[in-house]
Amino acid sequence: MTTRFADGLAVGTDLVAAVESAVGQALAGLSGSPDLVCFFICGEDPDDVTRAGQRAMSMVPGAHVIGCSATGVIGDTRGVELAPAASAWAATLDGARITPFALETLRAEDRFVVVGLPERSPDDKVAVLLADPYSFPTDAFVERSGEVLGDLPLIGGLANGLQGRGSVRLFADGEVYAEGAIGVMLSGRISVSTVVSQGCRPIGPTMVVTRAEDNLLLELAGQPALARLEDIVSDLEEDDRELVASGLQIGLAMNEYAERHERGDFLIRGVLGIDPEREAVAIGDVVDIGRTVRFQVRDAETAAEDLYELLDAHREEFGRVDGALLFACNGRGSAMFGTSDHDAQAVRDTLGPVGVAGFFAAGEVGPVGGHNHVHGFTASILVFSSASA
Repeated sequence: MTTRFADGLAVGTDLVAAVESAVGQALAGLSGSPDLVCFFICGEDPDDVTRAGQRAMSMVPGAHVIGCSATGVIGDTRGVELAPAASAWAATLDGARITPFALETLRAEDRFVVVGLPERSPDDKVAVLLADPYSFPTDAFVERSGEVLGDLPLIGGLANGLQGRGSVRLFADGEVYAEGAIGVMLSGRISVSTVVSQGCRPIGPTMVVTRAEDNLLLELAGQPALARLEDIVSDLEEDDRELVASGLQIGLAMNEYAERHERGDFLIRGVLGIDPEREAVAIGDVVDIGRTVRFQVRDAETAAEDLYELLDAHREEFGRVDGALLFACNGRGSAMFGTSDHDAQAVRDTLGPVGVAGFFAAGEVGPVGGHNHVHGFTASILVFSSASA
């Protein structure tokens, strides 16, 4: 059987040796020559990460190569967090067109503009985005991407480094970037789809926002938002109250016309706090009056169930899968599931023994309800199927 996607993982303080091993494993797993290679490196010293990234790019001169630094990497059905390691993913994309890009932000009069996006073509299928969260306005760029990209899906993650600001490194076709964003546009005869698992469960009823100001919810269904929230929490079981205390979320309905709004029907945003004087609830987004919302909680069981259900549904709809790129929040892994391997193993359990690699991101990019968003505590997955389109 022809293998078009393969991955590799290596752990060790010698990052050049680790990336050589990871890329070598990925290349060895392919039946043919690679067209696209992605790699991810976790290391303490940004200079060591840079050298390792340069070595990775030099190993496959005939392919397009992108990668980034991270606080954890995923490959070989495993995750490695906060330890020196490298993962790699190689793909043979017969008939596809691969266009790498590097984005930077420039000031134009009283606003900032992002430059570097390739020209759109009618057969564009998806863009993979890897961004430095400290220098690139990822949230604003992604939320407004529809104005430039139309309905093109964006998927990827926010890179990071173990030293935080200044330690991020991005790699694209031989170049090293310490800021901005990089990625590839995939076009032509290629069958791709996305899975975005936000891992939340609704609590309480759906409600319409009847008064709001910026990111403050003042009234829900005609009553003070804080009073509504207190009523919902008071009716919960003790376990769910503990989940509320550890991190309450809110879901913004993606389809206002749906008869019911259940799990998976919302864009999840965090609840940032309350304003007792105004009886308001502050959330991590600006919501228009008339928007339907529902409070949410997240725990390991709910997150696991959500991911497995979405992947099972994807397999049933699209059939055989050959490979996938996985961008998992750095709040998942061992912090949520007690193991770094959970999300990678979930992909293997549901989609089969396919080439899968990625990294633990500081924010995940992926479409929900037909619009691109930046997420938290999410697994964003780009899936490559067998059929050409």
